[in-house]
Amino acid sequence: MTRTAPGTRTTLLDREVGQAMSAVSAAAKKGLGDPALAELVVIRASQLNHCAFCLDMHLALAREHGVSERQLDLLAAWEEAGDVFGERERAALALTEAVTVLTDGFVPDEVYDRAAAHFDDIRLAHLVGLIIAINNWNRVMVGRRIPPGGYTT
Repeated sequence: MTRTAPGTRTTLLDREVGQAMSAVSAAAKKGLGDPALAELVVIRASQLNHCAFCLDMHLALAREHGVSERQLDLLAAWEEAGDVFGERERAALALTEAVTVLTDGFVPDEVYDRAAAHFDDIRLAHLVGLIIAINNWNRVMVGRRIPPGGYTT
């Protein structure tokens, strides 16, 4: 067994764990059926979790999926951004914040109900799965202190 010396960092992630996490992320995104919205969700969670690696990667992907620069610029303040985000996007972002932060130990009913009004049961399950997946990735990347870069589109 090889051990990392105290005070050093490793970027190693078990291949099988990484593949499993990638599979969950891909399935959730595919099931949500809206690549631009999926990127807004993962970017917002990554902002909350301060994950520079994931922000770097998903901002590039968002641009590829046609997310506007205005939305990307105002995402951190989406609640105050007026009509920059539609009601469906706002419901998804509210749920993203509630699941990501969990300060009260649960997702408030009004936040869940708001999302449920915009997504059928299957899409809502995929949205929650996507939020959980990006939170897992954020924790891995932040916990391992993986810097931005190294991702190419």
